[in-house]
Amino acid sequence: MKQPDKFQLRTETKEGKCIVYVSGELDLEVATQMRAAMAPLVELTDRELTLNLRDLKYIDSTGIGILLSVLKARSAQNAPFTVEAIPPTIKKLFDMTGITPFFSQKIV
Repeated sequence: MKQPDKFQLRTETKEGKCIVYVSGELDLEVATQMRAAMAPLVELTDRELTLNLRDLKYIDSTGIGILLSVLKARSAQNAPFTVEAIPPTIKKLFDMTGITPFFSQKIV
């Protein structure tokens, strides 16, 4: 039986930019952890906030909801938010749900 990919976040701050590297599976089980990690970063309106999804293996509707709530908060603050390095399988899901145009994205 396949073990799920462990969810991990790593944050890097440099020159007016905060990059959050998301890996593993972003789903209901880790939603609280993701929200808690993102909350203080969303408030840093003096720098660009970027989510790098290169190592994200899976995202469910809860994970998508978190990304949309970050987008909504950053938009209300007039603060930059981008999603980069979106894996093809995740991009396909974003396309199917119609959210791709809302992210200023950089694709793998």
